[in-house]
This record gives sequence, structure tokens and C-alpha cells, in this order.
Amino acid sequence: MNNYPFGSGGAKPFPAYPSNFDLESGTKLRARRSRNSPIPLIKMIKSFGNRLRYYFRVHPVIAFFISLSFGLTVLIILSLYESRPRTMNSYLKYDPGSEDYPFPKLQNLVMVAGHSIYTSSSCEKIDKEESWYLESYQKNPGQAATFLTHIKEGIEITARDDLALLLFSGGETRKNAGPRSEAQSYWAVADSKGWFGKEDNVKSRALTEEYARDSFENLLFSVCRFRELTGSYPKNITVVSYDFKEERFAHLHRSAIGFPDSRFFYAGTAATENAKAAAQKGEALVRAQFQQDPYGCRGSLYHKKLKRDPFHRSIPYPDGCPEIESLFRYCGPTPFPGSLPWV
Repeated sequence: MNNYPFGSGGAKPFPAYPSNFDLESGTKLRARRSRNSPIPLIKMIKSFGNRLRYYFRVHPVIAFFISLSFGLTVLIILSLYESRPRTMNSYLKYDPGSEDYPFPKLQNLVMVAGHSIYTSSSCEKIDKEESWYLESYQKNPGQAATFLTHIKEGIEITARDDLALLLFSGGETRKNAGPRSEAQSYWAVADSKGWFGKEDNVKSRALTEEYARDSFENLLFSVCRFRELTGSYPKNITVVSYDFKEERFAHLHRSAIGFPDSRFFYAGTAATENAKAAAQKGEALVRAQFQQDPYGCRGSLYHKKLKRDPFHRSIPYPDGCPEIESLFRYCGPTPFPGSLPWV
């Protein structure tokens, strides 16, 4: 017989050898699996499961307590991990004291509380009521001029203090005014007025806090915003608003955040003459509510804040001020019992 693939009958194809056939030895090679093959891992899991079933059949009580101990150990480790004290660096985008903060040398906060939103397409009639979105109780002749007085007062106070940071505070509180904040309205008006002659001195140190929904948040959020911008908390705080709100800010809100009275200042300006009586009556009611609920976290004050958040903005605080996170979470009729960085 002819052992060659070609014979007298014509060409014949080479025999097909299996892929694991060794041509030199003429034997089949043993299949090799890579180290990353999932088969051994699956076998290990099955083997472990078989052993567990075996122990459960032979020693059910012992196996039960071993499984219980293992589960409890995992739970304890997880609880310790969640409750571990978090370092400041885990909260901060920048290291404390870093020059990466925009204003690391500023020490004092001047906060102007917003009361309305500027809705005009131009800045030619900023002192006219029709240029602002006003609630029914605000529709009084001369009301718009009071907003300008607040803006100017904040600028002048900041101009006299080279270590001051000016913050206009107030969120997107009016649905019909659109997604415009009170704070941005005040900043834009100040800019249109050339910062009342103080542009070179003040504009670079004037920013916004755009999430506050009531007077307490005006103060607390501005303190946190100051921390975001400077890397520290204010040594002194000056609040600018209406004179009839001084008791609310200087006593109730200041006490609620535990800020020292000796370093807190209030610059109050007058309301319009024809609105004073109604304003004082309404202020007495709000002040009584804050006396019962200092942090505005329950009842009518809480629901009022919800109504002043028509666009459901996600409030970023206290991410920028981790040292007072507990103060942000606190809700009670008595003063916050924890430690505070300014005390």
C-alpha cells in the first residue's frame, strides 16, 4: 500500500489532525487552561458549597453558630466603617489654609438679605416697582427703592473694611419670576449702578449665596458660603436688611447659630412710610414663629420654605462647611447643643 498522500489514483487531501495532536510524538496533548479561566473558580465555589451542606447535615448546630458569627462579624465591621469619624479632608475640595481658596485673606462677612427678584429686561428702571417681582404685601410706592438702599448700604460697609466679603443672599424663590435668584438680582443691580462709585474697591469682593429661602437660611447659608470662599469662618458678621427685622436677625437667628453677640452687627434701613404698620405687624407674627421653631424646620415656617423653592433646587450645603454639618441637621426648640468653630 502506498503510504504517501499522492498515488496513481490522483491527489488525496492531507489527513485532518485534531488541534491538540502532537505531530512529533503522535499523541494527544493534555488541554491546558489559563489561570484566568473561570472553571477552577466555579469548582472551588461548588466545593465550598458542598462542604457547607455536609457540615449542616452532620453538625447542624455548630454550622449554624459559625454562620451566625460570620454574619455578625460582617455587620459589626460595616457599622464601624459607617460611624468612623470623617476627617476634614474627606469633605473639602481644598486643603485647609490652601491658597486655592478664592479669598483666603478675608475675615469678615457682610450679608445683604434679598427680598425680591429683578425681572426687567434692562437696568434702566431699577427703582421702579414694575421692574421687580413683588408679592401683594410688597406692592407699595417706594418699595423698589428700599432694595437699592440695602444694596448700597452693603457696598458702603464693605468698602470701609478691606477684610470684608460681601454676599448677596437669596434663592430662586418666585416661580413666576423664573429661574432667577434674589442674590443674582441684587448683584446685577449693583453692577448696573457702578457699585455706587465703589467698583474698584468692592466688586472683586462681592459674590452671591443663591439658595436661601428665608431669613434664617440667609444667615446660616451665607456663613457656609463664606467658609467655601475663604477656607475659614467669619470673625465678624454684619447683616443688612430692614430695621424692623433687627430683633429677628440679631437675637433669634444669631442665637440659633451660636454666634457671639460682640461680633455680630446689624445695619437696618427703613421700610416705606405707608407700609411700616403692616410690616411691623407681619414681623411680630414671624418672630413669634421663630421663637417656637428657631431653625425653621417644622410647621408653618418649614412649609413656607418649601413654597419658596418652586424649582426644587438641591441645596449644596453643608458640603462646603463640614465643621458645622451637625448644625445644619439639627432641628429642635432649644439652641444647638454641639460645638461650633466660632465659639
